[in-house]
Amino acid sequence: MKFQTPFKTLGPGSVSSLLKIALDVAYLLLMLITVVLLLLFVAAIFIPVSQYDITFTSDDGGTQQPLTRALVLFGVGAFSAYFGGFLLILRNLRKIFRTLTLGDPFQPENVRRLRQVGLILAVVTAGVWLAQGMVAARLAPGVMDPQGLGELLTPVFSVLVVFVLAEVFREGARLRRESELTI
Repeated sequence: MKFQTPFKTLGPGSVSSLLKIALDVAYLLLMLITVVLLLLFVAAIFIPVSQYDITFTSDDGGTQQPLTRALVLFGVGAFSAYFGGFLLILRNLRKIFRTLTLGDPFQPENVRRLRQVGLILAVVTAGVWLAQGMVAARLAPGVMDPQGLGELLTPVFSVLVVFVLAEVFREGARLRRESELTI
């Protein structure tokens, strides 16, 4: 017995085209957020922050530290990099879904795009892990716990799945190329 989906998955008017629209909207929103964060980063260079403090609370009460320009630039820069990384991922996913909407997913460009998604996801994951470790060790010691290696399990698994999908697409593109050469 063959399983049939109740809806069309590839081509125009398919679930792929609906997901492509959702990716387009998310891409525009993420682009807007990234631009705002980059503008905040530039503004943070000039805005005086020395009169402000930052408070880290915990069960033991927490700590209060002066807000420094370096801290503001680090925070806004980290968020900019985070959202910028996901903006790059969405850009590649939009291009992949464009080929799905056309009904032609096994293109060599999609292999490269999926590998880029995997690499960017790995870099973003490592960056978040390192940034949270730095914040826990330097900024809020005793208030915030550093991430352990266990928190990396799901993101690393996701990165590996993306790289495996890239290889599936590579094999699909190879088979497609072979069938085009066969008479």
